[in-house]
Amino acid sequence: MIKKSSFKPAWWLKSPHLQTMAAKVLRRKESIEVITETVELPDGDFVDLAWTEDPTLHPEKPIVYVLHGLEGSIDSHYAKGMMGSIKKRGWVGLLMHFRGCSGRPNRQGPSYHSGDTWDVHYCTELLMQRFPQREFAILGFSLGGNVLAKFLSENTQTPYKSAAIICAPLHLKSCSYRISKGFSKVYQKYLVDMLRDSTKIKIDLNLLPNIDKSELDKITTLFDFDEKVTAPINGFDSAEDYYDKASGLNVLKDIEHPTLIIHALDDPFLCHDYVKEITVDNHNLHVELSEYGGHVGFIAGNNPLKPIYWLEHRVLDFIAERFGK
Repeated sequence: MIKKSSFKPAWWLKSPHLQTMAAKVLRRKESIEVITETVELPDGDFVDLAWTEDPTLHPEKPIVYVLHGLEGSIDSHYAKGMMGSIKKRGWVGLLMHFRGCSGRPNRQGPSYHSGDTWDVHYCTELLMQRFPQREFAILGFSLGGNVLAKFLSENTQTPYKSAAIICAPLHLKSCSYRISKGFSKVYQKYLVDMLRDSTKIKIDLNLLPNIDKSELDKITTLFDFDEKVTAPINGFDSAEDYYDKASGLNVLKDIEHPTLIIHALDDPFLCHDYVKEITVDNHNLHVELSEYGGHVGFIAGNNPLKPIYWLEHRVLDFIAERFGK
């Protein structure tokens, strides 16, 4: 079901670029105290978790599992905001850092990517073993949203009462093309620079013997990075093969959890043509389209000194309804 979003942008932030960048600026001094945990994985690698509190202290509190975006972390403005809002609701927030995103490189060559759900599956099983009587929900931002769509389609027997997919590149090929056009190139450069830096660290650790630093420095687009790095180190034939196999749009029909999908039609990171393809006959999907919002922006309010971060209200209200709270 597709419906128009209730989001109304702040009068001083209608531009998609202002919406996209403002929260990063406005929340730059915000911080959130977390408890960190390292989970050792069966393949010899690890992921780092960030908890808003010790989950064993209040066994009655629901747990909300958060997946961040490309090269994000607990320090990303949207992650801090959402985790803080989860805590204010009286719930426990859990953010899983994708491999290599917690401030230290992972131990193996393969990286996380938009279709890599293995670690989410493993941590979900771990949560079910540790807290069999708890209520759970899960949400993902941007790349993490696409990962979440894939995960939900692969596993219908999860503990999650609801899910939220936020500003996700559900059609990877068109989104890769979109971010290489116009002003969006600014965001592309920012992301590619971070990807190159994290890849160089792994090269220095001899984890990527077939990647050359000089060739890496020539990469300027996300497509080229996916063609020359993401695809080969993760077992895909090419960027096209990766996009085809990893895009969440292909599997929305298989999701059996109540899932909120939020998309802004002015998001400068994403292509919007594929949105009209979200017409699968799946009563579990609640698709909300907004004319404004930018990429993970959605800032509302009349007072520039007191911005309202609408996403945190809308997403957690949706989750609360499924918790029955």
